[in-house]
Amino acid sequence: MTDAAKSYDKRGVIAESYRIEGISVADCRSIFLDWALGLPAETPAVDAAAALLDHYSPPADHPMTGLLKEAAEAPPFMSHRRGGAMGRERDTTI
Repeated sequence: MTDAAKSYDKRGVIAESYRIEGISVADCRSIFLDWALGLPAETPAVDAAAALLDHYSPPADHPMTGLLKEAAEAPPFMSHRRGGAMGRERDTTI
């Protein structure tokens, strides 16, 4: 196991998903969510997903591969919370 796999897939859930015969997309989504929630807060999921894709060299037709590719190519989430008067502004048109 490489450093990427050791640090990003400590519990081995992504690796295990590739070993399950006939796994469904829904099952992979559940595993992926569990994996993503288990990442440390300071770890960018985009980087982790890209490293795991590189490490596992997965088959293109596997459902987990599609999820990891989507995560690796996703733009970083940026929250723009609007506070103050702009956050409380309401549409008063009727």
